[in-house]
Amino acid sequence: MGFGRVLIVAGIALVVVGLLWPYLGRIGLGRLPGDIVIEREGFRLYIPITTSLLISAVVTLGFWLFRR
Repeated sequence: MGFGRVLIVAGIALVVVGLLWPYLGRIGLGRLPGDIVIEREGFRLYIPITTSLLISAVVTLGFWLFRR
């Protein structure tokens, strides 16, 4: 039952993030200093390094608090 519970929580989290995605872009998430954007004619490369680190830290903190 443990793995099933993880899948359910992950699915709910994806739905919540999907619903909040338009609002997260408005507050600057995805355009932080340290995110790499390379734009050329007909080509755009986006590497969200800082955004990924921030999201990872928040999720890790959430799991840490949830386990306590």
